[in-house]
Amino acid sequence: MFAVGTNNETNRYKWTEETLKKIPTGYKILDAGAGECQFKKFCTHLNYTAQDFAQYEGDGNVGLQMGSWDNSKLDIVSDITAIPVADESFDAVMCIEVLEHVPDPVAALKEINRVLRKDGYLMITVPFNSLTHFAPYHFAPGLSRFFFEHHLGIMGYDIIDLQYNGNYFEFIAQEVRRVKRVANQYSKGYNFFDKIVTHLQLLSLEKLSKRSEKSEELLCFNIFVFAKKGN
Repeated sequence: MFAVGTNNETNRYKWTEETLKKIPTGYKILDAGAGECQFKKFCTHLNYTAQDFAQYEGDGNVGLQMGSWDNSKLDIVSDITAIPVADESFDAVMCIEVLEHVPDPVAALKEINRVLRKDGYLMITVPFNSLTHFAPYHFAPGLSRFFFEHHLGIMGYDIIDLQYNGNYFEFIAQEVRRVKRVANQYSKGYNFFDKIVTHLQLLSLEKLSKRSEKSEELLCFNIFVFAKKGN
């Protein structure tokens, strides 16, 4: 069976785990917008603090939802634009798949910058594009590399690593794989003919993805950013 369009989450978890290993042992790290703290397991060498606004409960009736959500593991409950800690409280900050859920992502970046010490490390992942999810807390489909190059540049960060996750054809394949779920929820079901068409689309996208040359510039799953704050 075709693998195209199935590696979004796997790539993101791998990048997050490998990048966290680059942060020195004992550093104080803030997981901003931590949710269920799914990345805490990669922070055993760090002094981990989880922050989230703790309003999402998983049961919205619009778009893609989780069904349930556990906010019980958080250390700080606050808005991401008003984190109740002193300036430069953390040696590192991670913000994974959060900024699309914030009404003002620039304000969130400014607050993260405030709580991060000079020479501290910043890790961010964000969708390049996405379907409506976690509604009503979904304010943008995604952000581009240019958003980070612009705003982090203004704030004086050195971008160590900036990567695209996936490419145009992989993203389209991911959404083709969702057609059955979306059709059952928003259309009149998914039939055998639709299944055949989906199979043919994935066959084509698999081949196109293997031949892709910089199609991620147009569309991809995510943007990954690892940066160091200036002094």
